[in-house]
Amino acid sequence: MRPGATNHNCNRCPPMPSFLSRWWRRRRLELAHAEIEPARWRARCAELALLDGCDNATLGRLCDTAALFLREKAFEAAGGARLDQDSCMELALQAALPVLELGLDWYRGWHAVILYPEEFVPAREVMDENGLVWVDDAPKSGEAWDRGPVILSLADALAGRERTGHNVVIHEMAHKLDMCDGAANGRPPLHAGMDPRAWAECLQRAYDDLGRQADAAPDLSVVDPYGASSPAEFFAVVSELFFELPHRLRAVYPDVYTELAAFYRQDPALRLKPVSGW
Repeated sequence: MRPGATNHNCNRCPPMPSFLSRWWRRRRLELAHAEIEPARWRARCAELALLDGCDNATLGRLCDTAALFLREKAFEAAGGARLDQDSCMELALQAALPVLELGLDWYRGWHAVILYPEEFVPAREVMDENGLVWVDDAPKSGEAWDRGPVILSLADALAGRERTGHNVVIHEMAHKLDMCDGAANGRPPLHAGMDPRAWAECLQRAYDDLGRQADAAPDLSVVDPYGASSPAEFFAVVSELFFELPHRLRAVYPDVYTELAAFYRQDPALRLKPVSGW
């Protein structure tokens, strides 16, 4: 959350026979698309700069994933937020992007997206690792609960239309992926063939470097210094940069970019144009 080799299982059920699985996927997609015309999905894609360069086939798969996400997650307004279908579609497209090549099963085990109009204050008791209890009253633009909902500021979520390097939807979805093995520790379940030691060493080096930058000159850091607050936040912050400004991440932490490309099974630097010289 942001103020202001193991196999992925995510509580999988026993697999269906292949013919039933194909039929059920087709049926789910039919139901998901039943009330929204394909042209409306393409119009929403055009609003999101982080989707620039996607070909028609990729956009079609992304819209399918987003439609399923929109059908399977409850979008709930809180604090006077006003939701419309177009806004929910944009949020679903952003949420679908990190799992485009992984599958929506990576978001299993939770069911709701709660939206406040602006930043929200949880004002709840929290116990730290030393057993100290304190009240968390810092304003937040997003929060992801283990086995619980994702909570977002609608205003911040819709700011994902622009490529600024900050994307609260991707940030919180990265936390959800990180939690798939039961712990938010900056290492989601890695795919077969990925080296857990290489992942750990690479991200730790970058995390330590960001910590030094955050202490010395936070305003000059390419990566948001908030990522230095914990390994879990580092993974979420670099995931934002990976999908929004991939050339910047690749320039400052090329090994981190390589690891994220292997995990997400995407290479956004190939399709997105650099921004401001990056």
